[in-house]
Amino acid sequence: MKIVTSTQNPAVRALRELGQAKARAQRGLFLAEGVKLCAEALRDAQVETVLCDEARAGEFSTLLAACGDVLLAPAHIVASACQTQTPQGIVASVRMPAPLALAEPPAALLALDGVQDPGNVGTMLRTAEAAGFGGALLSESCADAFAPKTVRATMGSIYRLPIRRGSLAAALETLREKGYAVIVGELGGEPFYPAVRALDGPLVLVVGSEGRGVCDAVRALATLRVALPMRGRAESLNAAVAAGIMMYGLMERPARPGADAAARG
Repeated sequence: MKIVTSTQNPAVRALRELGQAKARAQRGLFLAEGVKLCAEALRDAQVETVLCDEARAGEFSTLLAACGDVLLAPAHIVASACQTQTPQGIVASVRMPAPLALAEPPAALLALDGVQDPGNVGTMLRTAEAAGFGGALLSESCADAFAPKTVRATMGSIYRLPIRRGSLAAALETLREKGYAVIVGELGGEPFYPAVRALDGPLVLVVGSEGRGVCDAVRALATLRVALPMRGRAESLNAAVAAGIMMYGLMERPARPGADAAARG
């Protein structure tokens, strides 16, 4: 363990810079703040450096014992590297996982088109992993999956759910060629539950921004457009809420990907 005494220490500055997209992209690293995210990073990802409040080193002793490069510093120095207003006394730099490969994609994928709120993106990624989706595609206009706020919203799912960022239309074209159903959620679509009940085979669920929905290029690739029933007077749902309902609806239907194998197992 090394002792750090200045907010201008190169290692502390390097952690602080990971709050910026450019630094994350250049170095292939992102920030994990707090005990839960740091502990899960040590279990499920590759941790580069950990910076810990020296007064709480005993509290975090089990976690720190599993780390390679550990820095101890006063609380105000640790806070200077964090992006939250109330830091938990520990922060780490984590290596970005390998991106989702489209050569052999998983049977169920989530695709986000222009979802710009980091909290929504993180929540949807967390829900996708929980529901059993195997990966996520993000358009270039989406919030950064590795931004600090997004990472916090994933509650650790960012380490386990493969993600690919880039041209969503191109990725969907590739998936269609592989036999994937491209299901776009949008107002005015077919009623969700009857429409997806008989779906069989691999699929990708596409969710757009709350304000604009999906872009025309993505909409043109849909094999099915669906909408959740709105029985009250609300005009729409939060994008993350709607996505969660549809993800679980797709994975719980009788003909879901892997259902036969699961039933036999």
